[in-house]
Amino acid sequence: MRNTWRLSLAAAALLGLLAVGRAADKAAPNTLTDKEKGDGWKLLFDGKTTDGWHAFRGKEVGDKWKASDGALVLNPADGKRGGDIVTDGEYDNFELSIEWKVTKGANSGIMYRVSEDKGAPFETGPEYQILDNANHGDGKNPKTSAASCYALYAPTKDLTKPIGEWNKTRIVVKGDHVEHWLNGEKVVEFEFGSDDWNKRVAESKFAKMDRFGKEKKGHIDLQDHGNEVAYRSIKIKVLSESK
Repeated sequence: MRNTWRLSLAAAALLGLLAVGRAADKAAPNTLTDKEKGDGWKLLFDGKTTDGWHAFRGKEVGDKWKASDGALVLNPADGKRGGDIVTDGEYDNFELSIEWKVTKGANSGIMYRVSEDKGAPFETGPEYQILDNANHGDGKNPKTSAASCYALYAPTKDLTKPIGEWNKTRIVVKGDHVEHWLNGEKVVEFEFGSDDWNKRVAESKFAKMDRFGKEKKGHIDLQDHGNEVAYRSIKIKVLSESK
């Protein structure tokens, strides 16, 4: 009996240590774990301000974008848009992790390798679609549904969570290789400049945009599509193309 009791205590202690370890590996919103810091991750949003972001082709972030309750929130309640915002920094090869939630019928997007030399972000940067699939028309077409490479590549499945719950996105861009992840699963994968990519672009609205998907480096863009949307835990890790 005494040995059994000792084993039970040891097992309980081990479970406790494992639980502490798991908690340490999971960061609170808008923070980095020690492991993430060691792996080279950086925060793009501090949870309190819009520092590190600016209006696309502008300076200050518009007043429709605010840091509120630990999230970067776009709220065009009066019908006036705030415009897209972009990171101050530019990135070539990276892994982006970001959480988002939408209101009913909301539409937004995350674009990458965006140049400010063109008149609109979508003229250069492909878009990871952010959407309420159930209540927005774009949700009826897989190629324009949440997590798609907008209008080009459909996700393999719909993994979106209900309205008001946080979704976790991961975008990997390494050389010409791109991956879209949603809530822990890879749902889109493609190669810039491949025959398949070129064919899809040629058959899309991007066909006449001479620099679409061709930038080797650019900003991360959060889209204003006229709907309320929230982002948090925006983290980036710069990658070496050779890895």
